Amino acid sequence: MSALRKLKPKIHSVGAIDWDRRLFDELIPMPDGTSYNAYLVRGGEKTALIDTVDPTMTDVLMKNLNKLEIKVIDYVITNHAEQDHSGSLPQILDIYPNAKVVCTPKCKLMLMDLLLIPQDKFITVDDGETLSLGDKTLEFINAPWVHWPETMLTYLREDRILFTCDFFGSHLATSDLFVTDEPTVYEAAKRYYAEIMMPFRTTIKRNLEKIKDLEMEIIAPSHGPVYNNPDFILNAYTDWISDEAKNEVIIPYISMHESTKKMVDYFVGVLIERGITVKQFNLSKTDIGKLAMALVDAATIVIGSPTVLVGSHPNVVYAVYLANALRPKLKFASIIGSYGWGGKMIEQITGMIPNLKVEILEPVVIKGIPKEEDFKALDRLAEEILNKHREHNIVKMKD
Repeated sequence: MSALRKLKPKIHSVGAIDWDRRLFDELIPMPDGTSYNAYLVRGGEKTALIDTVDPTMTDVLMKNLNKLEIKVIDYVITNHAEQDHSGSLPQILDIYPNAKVVCTPKCKLMLMDLLLIPQDKFITVDDGETLSLGDKTLEFINAPWVHWPETMLTYLREDRILFTCDFFGSHLATSDLFVTDEPTVYEAAKRYYAEIMMPFRTTIKRNLEKIKDLEMEIIAPSHGPVYNNPDFILNAYTDWISDEAKNEVIIPYISMHESTKKMVDYFVGVLIERGITVKQFNLSKTDIGKLAMALVDAATIVIGSPTVLVGSHPNVVYAVYLANALRPKLKFASIIGSYGWGGKMIEQITGMIPNLKVEILEPVVIKGIPKEEDFKALDRLAEEILNKHREHNIVKMKD
């Protein structure tokens, strides 16, 4: 769907809304669709297109440019080489043959590999370089590993707009150009951060420092609505990237014959009795994106699994792999579950989380269905978690 809308005079959003897409990278759930935002900036002397769109939406981008009667594009600013933002570049360069692609040196190499863009089409820029469009000035800010190594941001000085590509984005299809429903956008942006940005939390901290002194009226990402109140998303990111965890326990689990489920049900109850917030995820049913979102804030993860062929259940293996890859700010981890004749589930799971800088609390893995002494062991684990949260001054402790 067309998404031609005006941010400011001579500055338009010319991208596309994808209402129906439900999976990204054949991996990431997108329950609310997405958008591929591209922006046209017309200066007194030159015209720049900032990013393009997914190749499936090239026709929408072209319709929007035609509606604006754009005959010449001088520069295509490519903040990020990933194809949902760069995929229309070959067609744009065919239609506007004099256009130059402006990007970082690393981005140039990636675009040559991914899209076979000829070398003579590029202008590479370093951190802090500028490009004049006449009465408008584009300043380029290197932001590597947000979330690829070649990423940059583009700041339009005179209009105080920061074009951030994936940074601050949200997978949310909406007809609103600007944020109007903050709770909905907050959840979509948090899901996006959790699934895509969280592994790069440390580098995001550094990049937030780089832009903190910019005068910003608008932050314009490449997915989701535009922020005309930049503090809304800046404050959210400041919270998400902090080292401060919350008094929450995340319990992703699978149960095949109810033994692990009985343990989880009991354990959730005793945690709640101790004033700890619990988020429980049955991995046979859950949206994995919801689990990722929960990992943004939690202090502790407790993994629940039966033993399958001497190891943990494959769905649990996937969830543990995901948690390790996302690198959340977790402080503690443990394992609960049941086995029939033996296995190495504990060794397998603990060996899969080298990226998590967590203290492993003594697991409760039992034989068969839980018995009185097993429930007492779960009481012990719950009490240990409470004490660890207190010792480490975990925020928002309940009375």
